Amino acid sequence: MNAPTKVDLSPDELVRDLATRGRGAQRILAGLSDTNKAAALRSAATAMRGATADILAANARDLAAGRERGLAPAMLDRLALDEARLAGIADAVDAVAALPDPVGEVIDSSERPNGLRLSRVRVPIGLLGIIYESRPNVTADAAALCVRAGNAVLLRGGSEAVHSNRAIHAALIEGLVSAGVPAEAVQLLPTQDRAAVGAMLKAAGLIDMIVPRGGKGLVARVQADARVPVLAHLDGICHTYIHSAAEAAMARDVALNAKMRRTGICGAMETLLLDAQFPHSGAVLDALIDGGCALVGDARACSLDGRITPATGDDWDTEYLEARLSVAVVDGMDGALEHIARHSSAHTDAIVTSDDAAAERFLNEVDSAIVMVNASSQFADGGEFGLGAEIGIATGRLHARGPVALEGLTTYKWQVRGTGQTRP
Repeated sequence: MNAPTKVDLSPDELVRDLATRGRGAQRILAGLSDTNKAAALRSAATAMRGATADILAANARDLAAGRERGLAPAMLDRLALDEARLAGIADAVDAVAALPDPVGEVIDSSERPNGLRLSRVRVPIGLLGIIYESRPNVTADAAALCVRAGNAVLLRGGSEAVHSNRAIHAALIEGLVSAGVPAEAVQLLPTQDRAAVGAMLKAAGLIDMIVPRGGKGLVARVQADARVPVLAHLDGICHTYIHSAAEAAMARDVALNAKMRRTGICGAMETLLLDAQFPHSGAVLDALIDGGCALVGDARACSLDGRITPATGDDWDTEYLEARLSVAVVDGMDGALEHIARHSSAHTDAIVTSDDAAAERFLNEVDSAIVMVNASSQFADGGEFGLGAEIGIATGRLHARGPVALEGLTTYKWQVRGTGQTRP
């Protein structure tokens, strides 16, 4: 478990104390071999499985409190654990252990005319701060990815998942410590005081990067207040464009899955764009409505089905995270691209089409972190990309973009090898 911390520390002092411990542990972690780190994560996964009853009991407390507080169904779904979900979380830790270690990878190398040999080599970033809401799986995912990439981490989960996070963290630490990883390499902030979040955001020089995972309010606050570099996305306003050349059954199935498989994740479709020349729009709309989705739309969408209610201007920029969907009818590829450019949050956008030229144009012209052809936007996930557990999806243009896994949790340094060269 974490080393004892004085209860009378201010939030700034508390974060400074934990960050200092974390940085010391990171130096030890960075010296562990690939084999050591992988074994430690497998030990952590085993410990989580062994603590299933305790973790589920803690989660039941959080769910009961959440219902009393009136949490929305989407939030409760993100919070809920059962044996299958918990097994999946432990399996994800094992999956990260099995991934190639990025640390030490030579990105590129060259030799200068004067004989100097240069190489860029991946190294850990250092100490990361992860601030997240609702999803207790982030506790395990973040710990696994950070440890695998040689980073220490300071976790701050939301109050709605406090008991779940503590139970998962306790199991992880038991497994990691038994395999030689310092407990301070993965620390969970021992307070839900919001001032501690502010202290993390100001901890430049102690925390090397902040990753927020949660609702728009949390991410916006982090991006506005942080004095530490931030890796984040603000919204998941994802579009699926049904092109005029889309195959009918594929269009129906992809749209239904993109929205309704899990409505509360950031990769869920929030706007459906129907090409005005697509002849099977009715079947797509029927599938969504019959599947329990409420539809709002523009005038042309409303004219296709009387069950669609008029959309407001705000609908096109809303991440619903529930069984509600905006629908617009667009005039060809130009209309779809214009709508996406205006309203997309640059997370994930998809096209359904049998026209290869249209698919390539969409891939090239949509400027989002993830762009898909003939696939559900719900595949926007690090595990589905073969990256193991992800720490988040980044929609910016610097450092990392899309699902952020091991490679995104490293930086690089230049190594220069000479034979006595001096600069004239």
